[in-house]
Amino acid sequence: MSAYLADVATLARKDLRLELRARSIVPAMLLFVVAALVVFHFALPSGSSDLAAKGMLWVAIVFTALLGLTRAFVAEREQRLLDGLLLAPCDRSAIWLAKAVAMLGFLAVAEIVALPAFGLFFSGIDGATVAGVALADLGICAVGTVLAAMAVAGRARELLLPLLFLPLAIPIVVGGVGASVADEPARYLGFLALYDAVFAIISWASFEYVVSE
Repeated sequence: MSAYLADVATLARKDLRLELRARSIVPAMLLFVVAALVVFHFALPSGSSDLAAKGMLWVAIVFTALLGLTRAFVAEREQRLLDGLLLAPCDRSAIWLAKAVAMLGFLAVAEIVALPAFGLFFSGIDGATVAGVALADLGICAVGTVLAAMAVAGRARELLLPLLFLPLAIPIVVGGVGASVADEPARYLGFLALYDAVFAIISWASFEYVVSE
């Protein structure tokens, strides 16, 4: 187990260092999510319900994550490094977990800006919304990473990833909006936690097959 975690840490550190040098994913995500919130602020009529505003927040989060996931395996594809990673003496699921951890970090940075911006443009941010965002991020990164690896091998990768990811993100949006606006958000937070657990196990178990094919 310690060797597995060391492999994950090494691979995740590689992705984080590449992003610090290239600055290609996080700035794009930050610009997109802020621009989306600004557009929603002016598009929604004044006096719109809290449900509509929170729904816009979750739409912005999902599409911001999708933007980052589209770039998740770009370095490996352009430099033909994916085959080298697959030949490395480590469990292939460690590649998935490291990518998911790195993507979680990128998404968290974007949301550190997005949540205060949402509070400025719309209603305030409560603890249930923050908890829902944290749980949703886990599911988004778990599912999105394996789908990004699947899509990177295709010719229409920019089109394939949204087609695969967005249907699976619908439960996340439902749970996130419910946690944000419900009087008793625990049920929706539990739903998000269950989604995370189920799809993390499925993604972990299927990643080797996905990258092998």
